[in-house]
Amino acid sequence: MITPTSLLYPDAFLSPLAIDDAVHRALDEDLGRAGDITSLATIPEATKAQAVLIARQSGVIAGLPLALATLQKLSTDIEVHAHVRDAARVARGQQVLTISGPARAILTAERTALNFVGRLSGVATLTADYVARTEGTKMRICCTRKTTPGLRALEKYAVRCGGGFNHRFGLDDAILIKDNHIAVAGGIRPVLERARAHAGHLVKIEIEVDTLAQLREVLDTGLAEAVLLDNMDIATLREAVRMTEGRVKLEASGGVTPDSIAAIATTGVDYASSGALTHSAPNLDCALDIEM
Repeated sequence: MITPTSLLYPDAFLSPLAIDDAVHRALDEDLGRAGDITSLATIPEATKAQAVLIARQSGVIAGLPLALATLQKLSTDIEVHAHVRDAARVARGQQVLTISGPARAILTAERTALNFVGRLSGVATLTADYVARTEGTKMRICCTRKTTPGLRALEKYAVRCGGGFNHRFGLDDAILIKDNHIAVAGGIRPVLERARAHAGHLVKIEIEVDTLAQLREVLDTGLAEAVLLDNMDIATLREAVRMTEGRVKLEASGGVTPDSIAAIATTGVDYASSGALTHSAPNLDCALDIEM
C-alpha cells in the first residue's frame, strides 16, 4: 500500500503533519455536519468503483500526497496505483493515479483531491516555466510569502516541485528589512546596526534598497548578507552586480514576470523572487473519471 510520503518529490520536504492538517481542514469544510448526502442517497454502501485521475493539460504534477491522504482518510479500503510522483512532467490526457475501492469514498473525495492537485500543480507548472527561461544561468527562482493563508507549506513545496527555491517561510526565518523598517528606524545604518545586535549567529540579514546610492550605503556598513534590489531595471541591476563584486548576495524583486525573467537572469544577480508563483498561478486542469 502506497503512502502519501512515498509520492513526495524527494528533493523537497513537506511535513506529514502539514499534509494531515490540510486534508482534515479541507474535508471538514466539504463534509460539514451531515457528510456527502448525495452519495449517501444514491450509491449503495457496498458499491465498488474504479477511477482514474487524469491531467487534462500538460504540466508539472504536485499534490499527489494530498490526494492520496484525502482518499485514505475516507476509507481504509481504497487502493491507489500511482503512475507518477510529484514533480513529474505529464502530458495532456496522461493518467496520474488509478483508484479503486468503495464508490462512496471515491466520489466524496473527488473534489477535495482535485483541488489539491490542480492548485499545487499549477504552482509547480508556472515555476517550471520561470526556471526554463533562465536555463544556463546561475540565478535561482524563489517564491515569496504571498501565499494562500493556511496553505503556505503546500504552495512552497509546489515551488520546489517546479524547480524553484523557497524564500522565507515566515517572519521568524530570517531578518528581511524593508523600506518601511528603514523609515521607522531612521535610516540604513541604524536599522542594520540594531538588526545585527539582535540577530543570532545563524540568522541572516537581508535589506531592501531602491537605489544604487542605498546599495552603496549598505555595502559600506558591511552588516548585511543579502540585498533585495526592488523594482530596478536591467541596466541598474547590472550596475548593482558590478558595484557589489560578490560581497553580498543580490536578489531582484518587483517586476519579475515570465517576459522579464530571462533578461534579469543575464544581469548576474543571484536570485529573483516573484509572488506570482503562488498568488497568480493558474490551476492545472485535472479530472477524475469513473471506470466501472
